[in-house]
Amino acid sequence: MSIDFDDIEYLRFGNEKQQRAYETLTKNNVLTILQLFDPILVGTIPINIDTENSDLDIICYIKDRLVFTKVINDNFAGKEHFKILEQNGRDHEAIVANFNLDNFEIEIFGQNRPTKQQNAYRHMIIEHKLLMERGETFRKQIIELKRKGYKTEPAFGIVLGLTGDAYTELLRYENK
Repeated sequence: MSIDFDDIEYLRFGNEKQQRAYETLTKNNVLTILQLFDPILVGTIPINIDTENSDLDIICYIKDRLVFTKVINDNFAGKEHFKILEQNGRDHEAIVANFNLDNFEIEIFGQNRPTKQQNAYRHMIIEHKLLMERGETFRKQIIELKRKGYKTEPAFGIVLGLTGDAYTELLRYENK
């Protein structure tokens, strides 16, 4: 099944957690507030491999760090457990904001790269494709590893028998 991840409408027809995620994001206008930054919901909830502790991850394309930071602070600074920080990661500099909203932990991750070129989006698309191709047993194996504390990409790496860095190795499935 092909899903248009650009529009969270698909969540309305998903499982109970996906429906709650849709309600939270729409009721609070989260993606509307972020629309200047081409936001996309990524991670485990959209592709139905979430666990009890999964958060809502939203990636954004930042062209102007000051504008992004101002929009985040103006709209979300009053939310429970709000924090914002700059992050230097594997292949990126980012601004990351976290807060709680309607029993969901929200993470907004912004970097100066179009959202569909960011690894979080690329990984999710690859993972979704693998889940569709390999079926329910495969999905349950991923979830079980996640419940044991593995992050998503390493869990896929184990089930697929990948050697090396799972974050890098998964990207090799992009054009298969």
